[in-house]
Amino acid sequence: MIADVLSDATARMNRALEAAKDDFGTVRTGRANPQMFAKILVSYYGTLTPLEQLASLQNQEARTMLIGPYDKAALRDIEIAIRDTPNLGANVGNDGTTIRATLPELTTERRKEFVKIVKAKAEDARISVRNIRRKAKDELDALKSEVGDDEVARAEKELELMTKSHVDGIDDAFKRKEAELLEI
Repeated sequence: MIADVLSDATARMNRALEAAKDDFGTVRTGRANPQMFAKILVSYYGTLTPLEQLASLQNQEARTMLIGPYDKAALRDIEIAIRDTPNLGANVGNDGTTIRATLPELTTERRKEFVKIVKAKAEDARISVRNIRRKAKDELDALKSEVGDDEVARAEKELELMTKSHVDGIDDAFKRKEAELLEI
């Protein structure tokens, strides 16, 4: 029973860590990458659909992304969605079959704003991991009558180590992204 609680908490913390890393990838650096555009939601026949399901994304140059829609009817909707995405600031143009999204050069002030955004995403991820820890601790406390205080205490120590390692993983990912953002 304790092993089930700990393995469930580990799996959920791993997913929270991966989600944080994916979120960090959506924040723009000086270079264009497909991950920044993948989660943009496009209104496709009245349904919000991720861009990566509607088009191929290719780096053409360091700051230019080439977007090839699978359905040419979605071209205009994709263009509008990219233009209206906050914190991206891409200049969008199309030639009738593909879309070119060019990212402007980042200023020092804009880089610092992006660091703040990433810092907020990191804190959200830490909170998520702590909430998982709290829920697992509550489940362990409910098992005290069945397995004993010593077993629960050992499991709680293991849970704390797990939590610390995942929070450290989030912090490491944040530091890497921060360094990438501030690199000129």
